[in-house]
Amino acid sequence: MKATGLLMGAAAIGMVTLGSFTAQADTVKITPLGSHDGEFCRLDRALILEDPDGTRLLYDAGRTVAGPTDPRLGKIDAILVSHVHGDHLGDRHIEAVGAGSCAKPEFAVSATPNSNSVNIAVATGAQMVTGSEMPRFLGANMKRAGGDPAKSVLVRFGASRMVGGVKLTTVPAAHSNGLSPDFIGTEASKHMHESGLTAYVGPPTGYVVTFSNGLVVYLSGDTGITAEQEKVVRQHYGAKLVVLNIGDVFTTGPIEAAYVVNALIKPNAVIASHANEQATRKGKVLPNTRTAKFMEYAQMPVHVPLSGRTMTFDAEATCVAGCD
Repeated sequence: MKATGLLMGAAAIGMVTLGSFTAQADTVKITPLGSHDGEFCRLDRALILEDPDGTRLLYDAGRTVAGPTDPRLGKIDAILVSHVHGDHLGDRHIEAVGAGSCAKPEFAVSATPNSNSVNIAVATGAQMVTGSEMPRFLGANMKRAGGDPAKSVLVRFGASRMVGGVKLTTVPAAHSNGLSPDFIGTEASKHMHESGLTAYVGPPTGYVVTFSNGLVVYLSGDTGITAEQEKVVRQHYGAKLVVLNIGDVFTTGPIEAAYVVNALIKPNAVIASHANEQATRKGKVLPNTRTAKFMEYAQMPVHVPLSGRTMTFDAEATCVAGCD
């Protein structure tokens, strides 16, 4: 009887362990790559999103990924670029994590004309998946950097493209998308600078990403309030997790961003992004910041993207690990 009881107890423990492993295996991991470990700093944008099947996406590498040799990158299957402004595409970048201060990071390494995102794509062999007119331009830059331009691929509004088990589509964003002449690298660049002109590469985008466990994530890029946030992102795609810009002046501010999530998308959880401020100190949100105000007004859990801290989400956008 005692032996039987021991066997039944061991089996029960095994079932609990297996259940925990299965639950963990069905989750999406999101890791911010900011300028300073454990903080949410002024120009942090970059995220790595990892599907349960191991597919890894790099979103808006910007300036806080320390180039293609950044040890935090690991395997990258696809790079998503919402628009070509320097703080998202990456006109320059940190030399190493911790350069400068959280309020004023140092971006000492120039990445033009190719861009930080293109250099990472070429070094890792990743696809670049973008919308509007961006793929052709990015493909040309990949070729100039010694990569394969065919790996710069298009996904337009209402369409989708699979990368591993992850479905990607683009959605409209209300922002600008002027390409700095610094990314062109020809004689024309000088004349464009002198004339105050940027190049046309189509409208900016956001992304809707559907992971293999069923989690749907809206990556806003840089945007204001749009009707599509309700009609497309919520009603059609059913986004449960939102990564939303809150930085004001250039994008929605914290009050406008709270309206987007409270009244339009109504997700189960939000990750704050693009705050354009030192939002934390020692990993704690500072008072009187845009981040603090957004967290006060949002009616669902708001997770702060502390650099290097992996957040783990189930299909309903419940954070099961890594969120304070």
